[in-house]
Amino acid sequence: MLVIGLLLFVLAVTWAVLGVHGLLLGRMPGNWLDGKVRRPRLWGGGALLMIVSLNAHSPSLFVVGIGLVLLGHVVKPR
Repeated sequence: MLVIGLLLFVLAVTWAVLGVHGLLLGRMPGNWLDGKVRRPRLWGGGALLMIVSLNAHSPSLFVVGIGLVLLGHVVKPR
């Protein structure tokens, strides 16, 4: 159980770091992720909203965060 908890914690921290990076810098780290995400700020906002929703125990915020992450992949840049 401890290993699963530690793994989930590491994944949550990694997701939060990617979200902050995308939201503040407007680009994604690495070649693969930078090529997949079209709107990094939208993606980063959704990723951070997902992390906040887990702490607030709010499934509706989690769904909105998933929607923003998906829109970050789909919406074409201007």
